[in-house]
Amino acid sequence: MRLYPESAATQLEFDKVKALLAAHTQTAYAKQKADELRIHTRKDYIQLELEQSHEYKLILGQGQYFPNDFTLNISRDLKLLSIPGSMLTGEQWMPVRRLAENTKNIFRWFDAEKKLAYPALASLLEGIHYEKAIVAAIDEVLDESGNVKDDASDNLRQIRMSLFRKRNELRRVFEKVVAKLAKAGYSADIEESFSNGRRVVAVFSEHKRQVKGILHGESDSRKTAFIEPEETIELNNEVFALEHEEGREVQRILRELTSRLSPYAPLLQQYLELSGEYDFARAKARLALDMNGQLPNLADKSHVELVDAYHPLLYLYNKSSGRKTIPVTIRLDDQSRILVISGPNAGGKTVTMKTIGLNQMMLQSGLLVPVSPVSQMGIFKQLFIHIGDTQNLEFELSTYSSHLLHMKYFIESANGRTLFFIDELGSGSDPNLGGAFAEVIMEELSRKHAYGIVTTHYLNLKVMANHTQGIINGAMQFDERNLQPLYKLVIGQPGSSYTFAIAERIGLPKHLIGKARKLVDDDHFKLDRLLNNTEKDLQQLDKEKRELQRLLKENEKLKKELQAVLDKEKHQQQVELLKHQNRISEERIAYLKDMERKLKQIVLDWKKTEDKNDVVKNLKDLLFKRKEEIVVNKLAKKVDQKYKELKVEIAPGSLVKLKKNYQVGEVKEIRGKRAIVQIGALPMNVDIADLTPVEKIQQIE
Repeated sequence: MRLYPESAATQLEFDKVKALLAAHTQTAYAKQKADELRIHTRKDYIQLELEQSHEYKLILGQGQYFPNDFTLNISRDLKLLSIPGSMLTGEQWMPVRRLAENTKNIFRWFDAEKKLAYPALASLLEGIHYEKAIVAAIDEVLDESGNVKDDASDNLRQIRMSLFRKRNELRRVFEKVVAKLAKAGYSADIEESFSNGRRVVAVFSEHKRQVKGILHGESDSRKTAFIEPEETIELNNEVFALEHEEGREVQRILRELTSRLSPYAPLLQQYLELSGEYDFARAKARLALDMNGQLPNLADKSHVELVDAYHPLLYLYNKSSGRKTIPVTIRLDDQSRILVISGPNAGGKTVTMKTIGLNQMMLQSGLLVPVSPVSQMGIFKQLFIHIGDTQNLEFELSTYSSHLLHMKYFIESANGRTLFFIDELGSGSDPNLGGAFAEVIMEELSRKHAYGIVTTHYLNLKVMANHTQGIINGAMQFDERNLQPLYKLVIGQPGSSYTFAIAERIGLPKHLIGKARKLVDDDHFKLDRLLNNTEKDLQQLDKEKRELQRLLKENEKLKKELQAVLDKEKHQQQVELLKHQNRISEERIAYLKDMERKLKQIVLDWKKTEDKNDVVKNLKDLLFKRKEEIVVNKLAKKVDQKYKELKVEIAPGSLVKLKKNYQVGEVKEIRGKRAIVQIGALPMNVDIADLTPVEKIQQIE
């Protein structure tokens, strides 16, 4: 991205964001990338960087472990590895091995499922392969501490075996000498030491001539002399020679290992860069978690549609101090390219402008931004900014001259992929003349289809924005009663500077305020007053709108709760119905099983008994009794629909129902415990216990 002026990134505090990002890095590679963070204009590159940050943020948010634990900077060692004839020591090989193991763990982590879940992070592995021969070659020569193994070569094994035997022999001889000297009273308190790698005995200086051997030196106090006994001189020489031979063999083995793995130097450099890339993605994800960074929709065109956007640094500052940050929602598109923001000083105009600019720079450098995920952000190829006092002492330019010089560059260089920010357009000169130039500048920028934000106090610019295509008004809300800025941007209307209201609030004498009002053009004052009243009305409407939204949400919540209750009741009814159906089915199954058992018994009885009549009788009872029961049940339902039972005593004239066959008749006579019941034309003698008094149900027409 092309920036103007050179200090644009600093003015928008992009350097502070880079410093915060660098603080999250652990590798030298990632730190360098953070320090040199570039702002890109290619959509595919920006999209990939954003998705890598987003995917790593998901990994951190879900508490997953990503196996990128290598943080050492071994680029010099790898460069040395690529030089013919060079040699890496055992200590230098251990980080190389850890780097290879780190890469292996990353490849293992990205199984088929994770490659689908995190495709952007998995794409970093493209063009790289894991070579297991590197670790195998190192393990063949070195142990876990970086020491060359005894079996690294046959020659080294023989040398170390000889060295082991000679050291043991030297130790036995030396211990005898020390014991002899101690017995003679020649040994000092420390008894033995080492000098130039050779084992020496410590004796009192006055006895040094009584001990045969080589004098290696004396203590600072000259009370102790260090002598190599003559009995151990030859053994020491042999041990020293073997150690020297061991060192040469170790160097030969390490040089051979270096030569063997030298072709893998470029691949290992890729491994180092890979660990740095994942560290960089992790740093971006951690920064996003700090500032609530999200992944918006990316469009390859000039477009700004931010929903609930925060200034990243202001958000972090307020978060640490426990204060609330007011978000901004703004849209710039083909129809509304330039936004003119007006309102009182210290009302948040410049902060709003910097919020848009800094978020745009962060997005195009691959960083997640603190906006709602439904936001849509475009890609700009140029970003121009003009904020604050721009006097140039070197060229002896005044504030306004410098201002015009910047505007000249804006007009000459702007195009449809330019995003610009101008603070207090036209300030520094006569209000009428400065305002006129400001109109011309804004018209020209609009004609070139540039996108941008302008802050102003000029009424003529507010009026111009209302009737010029491509330019819209915006106002920072202000609480006139308490004279406090609300830091909330309202699109579509100009704002007042609240000049007289602020003067009254701070206590300027009323006669001075009145005098100032008389000096102001009457139409100008009326317009400012109208803006004040309009803003008050809009604030009241906004308050009522929020209350209405709250009530609608509450109503929706109650509706959902009621629906849940109804669904629960409906479900309960369905459960009861199923239970009833299951009960009928269970009874049916039980009946069929019982029928099957009885039929099997009848078949057995038929085979066993000679009297077949009893078997046939049982079969008839089994088959036709059930049919009678079905008929009776149907009749019972029909009778129950026409008659209802009564809890009264049975007397002559009572209407009664027979319990067994559900026939209905009239009692003609009572004879003790029995009754004569007239059913149709036929009188019957029935036990009173088998009768139930009923009455006919009146049918409603």
